[in-house]
Amino acid sequence: MNSDQQPTIDYRDRITVNPSILFGKPTIRGTRFPVSKILNLVGHGMPFDEILDDYPILAKEDIYAAILYAAASFEDQDIYAFSYRG
Repeated sequence: MNSDQQPTIDYRDRITVNPSILFGKPTIRGTRFPVSKILNLVGHGMPFDEILDDYPILAKEDIYAAILYAAASFEDQDIYAFSYRG
């Protein structure tokens, strides 16, 4: 692996779902930090370094894991677009 490549991350090592933590929402393992919060920050264009500065409990691998978790959650779903003519 050269310096330009990111390490392979298995989101299952960093994301957990526990019914007694945040009502079962996916969180970063060992925290109460929801995956949805990370995705919202990334989706609104917040740079990774700024996220890490604002939330020192997180690691860059947690951000990647959140994105991979979101992608994996759509892998087995069939999503169809319908047009409505009312």
